[in-house]
Amino acid sequence: MNFVKIKSPDIISLVVPFYNEEDVIDEFFATVRPVLDAVPDSDYEIVCVNDGSRDLTLEKLLKYSIGDRRIKVVDLSRNFGKEAALTAGLDHARGDAVIPLDADLQDPPHLIPRLIEKWRDGFDVVIAIRSERLTDSYAKRSTASWFYRVHNAISDVKIPGNAGDFRLMSRQAVDALKLLPENHRFMKGLFAWIGFETASIEYVRQPRAAGTTKFSGWKLWNFALEGVTSFSTLPLRVWTYIGGLTAAFAFVLAAYLILRTVIRGVDVPGYASIFTAVLFLGGMQLVGIGVIGEYVGRIYSETKRRPVYIVRKFYQHDTQRREIDEPVSARSSA
Repeated sequence: MNFVKIKSPDIISLVVPFYNEEDVIDEFFATVRPVLDAVPDSDYEIVCVNDGSRDLTLEKLLKYSIGDRRIKVVDLSRNFGKEAALTAGLDHARGDAVIPLDADLQDPPHLIPRLIEKWRDGFDVVIAIRSERLTDSYAKRSTASWFYRVHNAISDVKIPGNAGDFRLMSRQAVDALKLLPENHRFMKGLFAWIGFETASIEYVRQPRAAGTTKFSGWKLWNFALEGVTSFSTLPLRVWTYIGGLTAAFAFVLAAYLILRTVIRGVDVPGYASIFTAVLFLGGMQLVGIGVIGEYVGRIYSETKRRPVYIVRKFYQHDTQRREIDEPVSARSSA
């Protein structure tokens, strides 16, 4: 007797961090659920991570989760930041393929079937590349372009230009990502570091569906510093060369001054030039100490081994329970 093995449907996990996004939640679910329902031979779950929102975000998410077991709500104890919220969502996702997506719908959900199609063709990672991002300001586009260039020039781990968090990752890729123990998490770099067979598709970035961005210029600057210091030590090494060149210049200058004094006698002291040289070298030293401080600060934070996030409660369907069986501390001690 021949038995026919029936393949179970693929489970697609959508991971969505929320921080003060009450204005966009209704449109988000109205847009996303029909797209996921239309994907053939699959079922899905939507892992919503409430990252310490102070508006009605949690209440609205719970309204949608009641009666729909496919919608899970991970409520963090406070605002840990998008990278930590994304990590929490990936840790709670159980799908065969996992897709991080922003709640603002700037990354269009209608691309999800194309991502899944590429995954079913055998790719472990499918990256969505922004071919146009005219909805962003010129300053944001230009600084982002420079960041990708600088990062890829000084780091061994190359990040695809104009690629955000919107992508598909296979279960194997997500499990590999969960093995990385660092607390300071630059997710774009971590996505690139794990490798795997990768494909890409292009799309045009859309305007926000509602609400305002939570990333200020200062936060983006700190985010860029996180990316550079997480994947390159060149900023540390360069000060070795700067110090060596400065010392060589000082030696040559000292030899020149000695010879000039022996040959031509003693000149009137140049206090202005001495003052300028002292300020210049003192400024360079402080900048070098600042660069070292950035790395030492991250070492200090990592050695404390605090968890990346803390879950206050986990909600699924019409039940709620305290998150006591999740290995929250395991990530900090791995």
